[in-house]
Amino acid sequence: MTQLADTDRTAPAAAETAAAARPTPRLASPVSAVGPDAADVTVDVAALGEQLLGRWAQARRESRALMADPAFHRIPELGMHEHRERTLEQLRQLAVTGSVLRAFPERLGGANDNGSNIASFEELLLGDPSMQIKAGVQWGLFGSAVLHLGTERHDDLLKPIMSMEMPGAFAMTETGHGSDVSAVGTTATYDAETDEWVIHTPFRAAWKDYLGNAAKHGRAAVIFAQLITRGVNHGVHAFYAPIRDENGAFLPGVGGEDDGLKGGLNGIDNGRLHFTNLRVPRTNLLNRYGDVDENGVYTSPIASPGRRFFTMLGTLVQGRVSLDGACVVASKLALTIGIRYGAERRQFTAESSDEVVLLDYQRHQRRLLPHLATTYAMSFAHEVFLDKFDQVFSGADDTDESRQDLETLAAALKPLSTWNALDIIQEAREACGGQGFLAENRLVQLRADLDVYATFEGDNTVLLQLVAKRLLTDYSKKFAKADAGALAAYVADQVGDAAMHRSGLRRLAQSVADFGSTARSVGYVRGTAAQRQLLTDRVETMVAELAGRLRGASRLSKADAATLFNRHQNELIETARAHGELLQWEAFTDALDHVEDAGTKQVLTWLRDLFGLTLIEKNLAWYLIHGRLSAHRAQAITDYIDGRLLPRLRPHAVALTEAFLLEPAHIRAEIATGVEHERQEEARSYYADLAASGLAPIDEKDLVAGKKARR
Repeated sequence: MTQLADTDRTAPAAAETAAAARPTPRLASPVSAVGPDAADVTVDVAALGEQLLGRWAQARRESRALMADPAFHRIPELGMHEHRERTLEQLRQLAVTGSVLRAFPERLGGANDNGSNIASFEELLLGDPSMQIKAGVQWGLFGSAVLHLGTERHDDLLKPIMSMEMPGAFAMTETGHGSDVSAVGTTATYDAETDEWVIHTPFRAAWKDYLGNAAKHGRAAVIFAQLITRGVNHGVHAFYAPIRDENGAFLPGVGGEDDGLKGGLNGIDNGRLHFTNLRVPRTNLLNRYGDVDENGVYTSPIASPGRRFFTMLGTLVQGRVSLDGACVVASKLALTIGIRYGAERRQFTAESSDEVVLLDYQRHQRRLLPHLATTYAMSFAHEVFLDKFDQVFSGADDTDESRQDLETLAAALKPLSTWNALDIIQEAREACGGQGFLAENRLVQLRADLDVYATFEGDNTVLLQLVAKRLLTDYSKKFAKADAGALAAYVADQVGDAAMHRSGLRRLAQSVADFGSTARSVGYVRGTAAQRQLLTDRVETMVAELAGRLRGASRLSKADAATLFNRHQNELIETARAHGELLQWEAFTDALDHVEDAGTKQVLTWLRDLFGLTLIEKNLAWYLIHGRLSAHRAQAITDYIDGRLLPRLRPHAVALTEAFLLEPAHIRAEIATGVEHERQEEARSYYADLAASGLAPIDEKDLVAGKKARR
């Protein structure tokens, strides 16, 4: 079971009892809603910043130091062609620094440090997302495919990749097959007479598409194709192939097109490639998991074709890991801009002549502070995720089960972080009004660049389906060896649970407990234990209900089973999403145990509560329908968020963004530099001086009011 902590509580699908077959867990005892006032606590920004930097803090610092150099910054005014050339030059500079080579073997000049490499790579977004993703194509996909799918006989191919002497493309995705890699149409057929592979795209939908470096800069590619030898298709394998000469012209057998202007990331030369009987040497097969000798005989250390395919793809999971982390960085950047501006910009007057700071409006807090809580949850979850990735790829914990857990975790967290980042950036943009729409303040371009994150390195919807299927697999294992007595007890519990729901006993009991103040009602659900119970119970119940609806699918034909799954596809997605959110909540909660400063811990606890209760509030319909919350308690959650948590967090909002430790050279948005505060103070000073001078004009409304008073 994929989990973020070594405890059973984070493995909802592996719980010892079926969620739908047990009573709703008894919530924790009431906790007083009266706690320390926001003014009584402070945040230790420096210590919190260190915690957020995580295990690979030094790698992040070094990468941020590079990104402070204007040579790595995006220039908004550049056109597509100029932007592409600037990005290419930036990659050459990165290669010189060696900062992008941490994951490569020491024998080739790397550091064999996978966690450090990803942490460093994620921070490149602060310079320019185009540069980051093009670097990811060159070293994280193209180079990593040669490294992880090839063997030492391919070392000579790796050296020019590492130095940027050989820019390359990762030719996996096809126009007609994106996430369904196993069904790609491109073929690689072995010709024993010439000892070569013949790579061919037999129809238009088999063209390799959306490939970074393919339109112009790439001179080679790793091509994923169906390996065919002696008339047998052994499934998808990877092949290294030169595609252009030194002058940039396509080699014989290779053709392609430029994808042209995109919605974002226009510093990357995305393009299409197709092959017409392109011939490459037999040894260009990246042969770690499958090889062919000169006679055309295929061998593999993994007998199962399915397991072999997923093992090969699993070696490339770092793309999803890095996207998850990059979205955390982007969210931190966007909220730093949005919250700092909101803490300085004034709009509309109250009773005094002073206008009100935007962040003092409750709605503005509702717009940004839950997103701040989400970003912290994403950040803590990512650090645990990255640690698990490093354990697998360093060999410290490299087992089949660990790799499956890592892949499931990647499939759970990458969709959440990419979707969340898009929502966070857009909300920050709108919260900054017209200023947020200016290119100089970065938010519009940042969202455009990250838009594609939701669909590359695995379409989010497809990934969540994989997670749901894993949850169902783990759930079914609990009953694989159950005897008749255990199954009978399970059925009896189901009946009892259903009877309680139908009778309204649970709802009645909650109504009695809720009678009284909002503070008392929310006291039952705001503590750590109660939040865990509610969030975990939802996941377990959803998995159990889904398993019940899909029961018997294994006995159906493939077509009928597919129809049954399709009928419940939305439930699959929602279940997987709930699971991912629980993992994030658990990571946030575990992180609280490592906070030493009392004030910081209190503020982070409020922030964690905001994250957890917002998740529950978002899904109140489910909790009400399933009898897990009464209507009164549901309303109390919203009241507590608005009346308690937001006011408590408001004074600490800027400090919580300062803990991201982003320097002005990383932020590069004028409205986050303090200039808005200067403008506001200038305006206030002007009106104060005007009033003191006695030369201020009389407001017409005051004149009218004076006349009425004299009547």
